[in-house]
Amino acid sequence: MLFNSLDFAIFLPIVFILYWFVAQRNLKLQNALILAASYFFYALWDWRFLFLIIFSTLVDFTVGYFLGKTKDQTYRKILLAVSVAVNLGFLGFFKYYDFFLANFIEAFRLFGQPIQASSLNIILPVGISFYTFQTMSYTIDVYRKRLEPGKDIIAFSAFVSFFPQLVAGPIERASNLLPQFYKKREFVYANAADGLKQILWGLFKKMVIADNCAYFANMFFNNYTEHPGSALVLGGVFFAFQIYGDFSGYSDIAIGTSRLFGFNLMQNFNYPYFSRDMAEFWRRWHISLSTWFRDYLYIPLGGSRGSSYKKVRNIFIIFIVSGFWHGANWTFIIWGLLNALYFLPLLLTKRNRANLEVVAQGKYLPSIREVMQMGMTFGLAVIAWIFFRSENVYSAFDYLSRIFSSTLFTIPTFKDRHIAFVTLLLIGFFVVIEWIGREHQFGISKLLQNKPRIIRWTFFTFIVFLIGVFMKTEETPFIYFQF
Repeated sequence: MLFNSLDFAIFLPIVFILYWFVAQRNLKLQNALILAASYFFYALWDWRFLFLIIFSTLVDFTVGYFLGKTKDQTYRKILLAVSVAVNLGFLGFFKYYDFFLANFIEAFRLFGQPIQASSLNIILPVGISFYTFQTMSYTIDVYRKRLEPGKDIIAFSAFVSFFPQLVAGPIERASNLLPQFYKKREFVYANAADGLKQILWGLFKKMVIADNCAYFANMFFNNYTEHPGSALVLGGVFFAFQIYGDFSGYSDIAIGTSRLFGFNLMQNFNYPYFSRDMAEFWRRWHISLSTWFRDYLYIPLGGSRGSSYKKVRNIFIIFIVSGFWHGANWTFIIWGLLNALYFLPLLLTKRNRANLEVVAQGKYLPSIREVMQMGMTFGLAVIAWIFFRSENVYSAFDYLSRIFSSTLFTIPTFKDRHIAFVTLLLIGFFVVIEWIGREHQFGISKLLQNKPRIIRWTFFTFIVFLIGVFMKTEETPFIYFQF
C-alpha cells in the first residue's frame, strides 16, 4: 500500500477513527489495533513475507527476555549473537545472495576456472533493511543495559511493525519508540493538525517534486549516450531532487501519520541541500541510518579516536557499509567510497564539525561564502548520486565523462523542454519554501503561523492544487522501497 494511493487515503481514516473513537480508553486495545493495521498494511505487498516479520519479532523479543534474566556475560553474548545472526542472516540471504553468487562466478571465470551455478532470483521483502536494523537496536541496547527488556509481546510487535515507518523508515531506536507503546496516548489537536501539515508537505515532495523530476532523470540516465553534457548535468540535478523529494517525502508522511496516533518519530532529513560541507550533509541526510551506523558500528570501532590510520579506516568502513546497505550493486559501494573520500579531508583537518548550526541562522539570506559552500557541496552530492542512479559502474563513469566534455557548454535540446522548465520552476518554489522553513522540523511547519487564517488556508489550498495539477496519473512507488 503506497502513501500516495487511494487505498491509503481510505485505510488511514478508518484506522484513525477506530483508534481514537473505539479504542481510546484502552492502551492494550490501541496497541493491538496498531499491530493488526500494520500487518494488514504489510500483507497487501506480499502476505508471505509477513511471517518473516513475525519470526524476527519473536526471536528478538525472546532474546531480550532472556538477556534480562541472566547476568552471565558469555550467555549474554550468545543471545546477542543469535539476534544479530538471525537478522543479518535474513538480510544477507534475501538482499545479497544473488550478488555474491554472481561475483563469485565472475571471480572464478577471471582466473580461468569457470563454474556453473544458478541464481535463485530471490524477491526482496519490502522494508527488510529497515525493520531488521530497528529490531537489532533493541537487542543491542538491552545487551548494553541501556534499555529494559519488553514484557508486552503485543506492544513489542507493534513497535517492530509500526505501519507508518515500516517499509522505509525512519529507522527508529527502540529506546525512543518502544516506550511510547507503554504510555497512555491522548489526542492533541495541535499535534494532529501539525501532522496533517507534514503529510501534505510530504505528498507535495513526492507527487510534485520527485515524480516530475523522475520523468527527466529517467530520460537522461536511460539514454545518456544520446544527450550532450549540458543535458546530463540537468539529469543529475533532477535525480538529486527526485531522491530527496521521494525519500524525505516518505519520511514526512510517516512522521506526520505517526503524530496522528500520538507517536513522535525522529527527524530523518534536516534540509541536507543547504549543507556547507559533506560532513554537515551527512548529519542532515537519512539521519536515522547515519546515526545508527555511528552508534552501533563507528563508535564501537573507535570512532575518531586513536591514530590517523584508525580514523581513516573507520570512515571507509562506515561509508562502504552504508553504500552496501543500500543495495547489492557495485555502484552503491562506489557511492559510499566516494562519500568517504569527500568526508576524509574534513576529518583529518578537524573541520568535520565546523558547521553545526543552521546556515544563515536568523537571517533572510546567506552570505556569498555560504552560497558558494552550499553550491560546492550540492555539486559533490550530485556527482555521487550519478553512481547511485546508474545501472552499473561503467555507465556511471561514462555518464561523467560525457558531462566533462565540450558538449557541457552547449544549449541542451531534448523532448519536453517546456515541461522541464516548469519542473525547474517547481523546484525553485520548493527550495524557497524549504529555505524559509529551514530552522523548523519541516518546510511548512511554522510557515505563515502568525498570519490570518484565510492566508494560511489559501496557501495550503494552493499546495493541494499543485498536487492535483502535477501528480502523475499512475501510482509511483517510493525509491527506497527497493532497499
